[in-house]
Amino acid sequence: MLRKHSVSINGHRTSFSIEDPFMDELRRMARRDGKSLSQLITQVDNHRDPGQNLSSSLRLLVLDDLTASRS
Repeated sequence: MLRKHSVSINGHRTSFSIEDPFMDELRRMARRDGKSLSQLITQVDNHRDPGQNLSSSLRLLVLDDLTASRS
Protein backbone atom coordinates (compact mmCIF):
# COMPACT_ATOMS: atom_id res chain seq x y z
CA MET A 1 0.00 0.00 0.00
CA LEU A 2 1.24 3.47 -0.90
CA ARG A 3 1.53 5.68 2.18
CA LYS A 4 2.46 9.30 2.70
CA HIS A 5 5.28 9.99 5.18
CA SER A 6 6.51 13.28 6.62
CA VAL A 7 10.10 14.02 7.55
CA SER A 8 12.24 17.02 8.44
CA ILE A 9 15.08 17.60 5.95
CA ASN A 10 17.60 20.36 6.57
CA GLY A 11 15.18 22.12 8.88
CA HIS A 12 12.08 21.99 6.69
CA ARG A 13 9.21 19.54 6.65
CA THR A 14 8.53 17.60 3.51
CA SER A 15 6.54 14.53 2.61
CA PHE A 16 6.94 11.62 0.26
CA SER A 17 4.77 8.68 -0.74
CA ILE A 18 6.21 5.20 -0.84
CA GLU A 19 4.96 1.64 -0.59
CA ASP A 20 5.26 -0.22 2.72
CA PRO A 21 7.88 -2.77 1.55
CA PHE A 22 10.18 0.06 0.43
CA MET A 23 9.70 1.85 3.75
CA ASP A 24 10.50 -1.36 5.62
CA GLU A 25 13.74 -1.70 3.64
CA LEU A 26 14.67 1.94 4.27
CA ARG A 27 14.22 1.39 8.01
CA ARG A 28 16.36 -1.78 7.81
CA MET A 29 19.08 0.06 5.90
CA ALA A 30 19.11 2.93 8.40
CA ARG A 31 19.45 0.51 11.33
CA ARG A 32 22.19 -1.44 9.56
CA ASP A 33 24.14 1.75 8.86
CA GLY A 34 23.66 3.15 12.37
CA LYS A 35 21.60 6.10 11.14
CA SER A 36 18.18 7.40 11.89
CA LEU A 37 15.63 7.10 9.13
CA SER A 38 15.62 10.89 8.88
CA GLN A 39 19.40 10.94 8.39
CA LEU A 40 19.19 8.37 5.60
CA ILE A 41 16.40 10.26 3.83
CA THR A 42 18.25 13.56 4.21
CA GLN A 43 21.35 11.99 2.66
CA VAL A 44 19.32 10.79 -0.32
CA ASP A 45 17.63 14.18 -0.68
CA ASN A 46 20.97 16.01 -0.62
CA HIS A 47 22.46 13.81 -3.36
CA ARG A 48 19.54 13.17 -5.69
CA ASP A 49 19.24 14.55 -9.19
CA PRO A 50 17.18 17.77 -9.04
CA GLY A 51 14.85 16.40 -11.70
CA GLN A 52 14.05 13.26 -9.71
CA ASN A 53 11.49 13.27 -6.93
CA LEU A 54 12.35 12.06 -3.45
CA SER A 55 10.05 9.02 -3.58
CA SER A 56 11.70 7.72 -6.75
CA SER A 57 15.16 8.36 -5.33
CA LEU A 58 14.33 6.36 -2.22
CA ARG A 59 12.97 3.45 -4.26
CA LEU A 60 16.14 3.41 -6.38
CA LEU A 61 18.30 3.42 -3.24
CA VAL A 62 16.46 0.34 -1.97
CA LEU A 63 16.79 -1.35 -5.36
CA ASP A 64 20.53 -0.60 -5.50
CA ASP A 65 21.02 -1.90 -1.97
CA LEU A 66 19.14 -5.13 -2.63
CA THR A 67 20.94 -5.66 -5.93
CA ALA A 68 24.35 -5.07 -4.31
CA SER A 69 23.59 -7.59 -1.57
CA ARG A 70 23.05 -10.29 -4.21
CA SER A 71 26.51 -9.79 -5.69
